[in-house]
Amino acid sequence: MTATSAPPHDTRPRAGTGAYRRTVVALVAAAVATFAQLWSVQPILPAIADGFSAPASQAALAASLATGGLAGFTLVWSGAADRFGRARVIAVSLLAATVLGCAIPLAGELWLLLLLRALQGAALGGVPAAAVAYLAEEVHPADAPRATGLYIAGNPLGGMGGRLLAGFAAELGGWQWGVAANTLVGLAALAVFVLVLPRGRREGASARSGGTRAAPGMAARLRSALTTRGLLPLYAQALLLMGAFMTVYNLLGFRLTAEPFGLSQAAASLLFVAYTAGMLGSAVAGNATARWGAYAVLALSTALMALGLGGLFSTALPGLLAALLVMTFAFFAAHATASAWVGRRAVAGRAQAMAVYTLAYYLGASLFSWLGGLVYDAVGWGGAVVFALGLCACAALGGLRLRRLPEAGTPSH
Repeated sequence: MTATSAPPHDTRPRAGTGAYRRTVVALVAAAVATFAQLWSVQPILPAIADGFSAPASQAALAASLATGGLAGFTLVWSGAADRFGRARVIAVSLLAATVLGCAIPLAGELWLLLLLRALQGAALGGVPAAAVAYLAEEVHPADAPRATGLYIAGNPLGGMGGRLLAGFAAELGGWQWGVAANTLVGLAALAVFVLVLPRGRREGASARSGGTRAAPGMAARLRSALTTRGLLPLYAQALLLMGAFMTVYNLLGFRLTAEPFGLSQAAASLLFVAYTAGMLGSAVAGNATARWGAYAVLALSTALMALGLGGLFSTALPGLLAALLVMTFAFFAAHATASAWVGRRAVAGRAQAMAVYTLAYYLGASLFSWLGGLVYDAVGWGGAVVFALGLCACAALGGLRLRRLPEAGTPSH
């Protein structure tokens, strides 16, 4: 076992207990609400462009501004989580995002839609900024990696479900219905979070210990998040692996609608069902980490992701689908492992460390997927896959710095 050792009288919930199950269910619901709303517009961007008579590049800002808002406000939310409690911040974050989601279908101008989406993304940033830190503090250290893996599994569940729901709803009533359907999902998930999370643990460790009055200042916590040994290579995993992952998914529709596949847009969109492999990878990662250690799982996941990327050169649809499943499984296993490791390594600035990890994650999604698009325009699908493989190789090289990093205990600087 490589999990953090706990004091002999640690009363935090263990796997198998009711409190543990309720905590995990509540945090998975928060993840579903976050990523269903964040990615709800991606499959309906053509409908948004038609509705506002706008070019595709302007309509696409409805997705990119939301992810940018999320990344930009994670540090703000992390400071609020230290002061007011992580569970309270998650609830407020989801409530604000859901209220904004109710207003988005009423937007009569594109600029207003884009503004509301940016604000919604900023509101959603409270969940990834606080959730993993909450689990690291509120679940017994021996079971925190498993709990984190299950929470991360809610990310692809929400992302896949939100995309599919938006697509089917928009087919019935336009893009407004697509957004509204996911807003209802967010409202239901918020109710689950508030009602299911164990009452005695809602304030989070930081709030129960006095918030910022008993903790180092914000600058000190942020400095700790940037200087604690091992955290920078873990942030690099988020940046590079997410960049490779989003490069593939952003361009996959173009690949599938072109020769030799020639699928319709509706059929191509069903490929998001491959996110189910990500749910499995996230859930498996926690148990594997507890058994073999975080570095072994992270390294194996990165190698498996590269193997899946290599299979994307296939010109046979079954082969490409199999490669996509492998890549998606491996990416979410790596993401679950790295994010849980950040939560264990960071102590003085845990929320800030998770905020920086989230910032790197979404920076990779926006920056490298954009660069991958430029590569695709220049040399086609094969060049984009090679670009993604290069990012994967850089992540593996950066991960070598984690080989001898203690996975538990007080972090060294």
